[in-house]
Amino acid sequence: MRTGFFVNERCFWHSGGNYSFLVPVGGLMQPASGAGLPENPETKRRFRNLVEVTGLMGELATPSAAPATQEDILRIHPASYIDTFRQKCAEGGGELGLRTPFGPDGYEIAALSAGLTKAALFDVLQGRLDNAYALSRPPGHHCLPDFPNGFCLLNNIAIALEAARAAGLAHRVAVIDWDVHHGNGTEAIYYERADTLTISIHQERNYPRDSGDFEDRGAGAGEGFNLNIPLPPGGGHATYLEAFERLVIPQLYTFQPDAIVVACGFDASGVDPLGRMMAGSDTFRAMTAMTMEAAADLCEGRLMLTHEGGYSEAHVPFCGHAVLETLTGSDIRAPDPLKDRIDGQQPGPRFEAYCATLLAEMEAALDH
Repeated sequence: MRTGFFVNERCFWHSGGNYSFLVPVGGLMQPASGAGLPENPETKRRFRNLVEVTGLMGELATPSAAPATQEDILRIHPASYIDTFRQKCAEGGGELGLRTPFGPDGYEIAALSAGLTKAALFDVLQGRLDNAYALSRPPGHHCLPDFPNGFCLLNNIAIALEAARAAGLAHRVAVIDWDVHHGNGTEAIYYERADTLTISIHQERNYPRDSGDFEDRGAGAGEGFNLNIPLPPGGGHATYLEAFERLVIPQLYTFQPDAIVVACGFDASGVDPLGRMMAGSDTFRAMTAMTMEAAADLCEGRLMLTHEGGYSEAHVPFCGHAVLETLTGSDIRAPDPLKDRIDGQQPGPRFEAYCATLLAEMEAALDH
């Protein structure tokens, strides 16, 4: 099996502005002692470093990628938005939307991030790779066509999908988003379309707080092609896997995609500062394996994952390594030093039963 790992140091140079956690510095909010925003280069850089140090990098294809073109980007984002974005960059950077600060190279780096996702998808669809992982930064799944938010400046997945469609490489694509936050941007872009199945499994009322309800199933031609799986805070390994078994996998089989794309956030980790879920590296390993099995059965294994959130510098590298181990089938392991802690804090049977009841209700509603 040949797995691609698309990464570019330039993406780590994206600047997040003068914040302390999620709050702009000023007044009584003191400057941060570290990187400022939770979305910073270190989680991704440490992920890449771990893959290199364990030797797993040697089992991966590591091709380069060009930035997404303006033509690619304009299929998703209007020219007025791109013009404003570029003008802000020319003025030294700034912020568009909500919590999306950037420096003078913001547009260039965001286009490169989208380009990593596009290249990874194209190489899978064209058969050069069996599967691929794009270590994209800045992330993309919160970005609406004309409103960036949640650290996302361009919608990387949508740009890649529409470029693939324009090239005649795919028609029906399923997007699974297991970031702890609702994939509202991708949902909005495809909400009225039947050619893209969007599934978001996320912590209920985390971010954005006013989106991600199960009842939001799409509209018009897209009715029934959007599935939100909001989970209560505290849901752990068993709940995530049950959600996959009851809801995610059956929807893939109903939809019959040409390819599967995963918005891969690691912020459902039990030690993430922006989530309150209890997933571990084994959770991401298992979800990857289940998705691979479905892809093998449905679309000749065509599977691409692109990086979204995940803000624990200590844990993201081990979650990411677990995913790459699974994609490659490698015997190289990076033992997770937080495994015992997270396993020991999994919810008890009463809470797991409560979560199972919620999932059963969603399953019954889909059946009707």
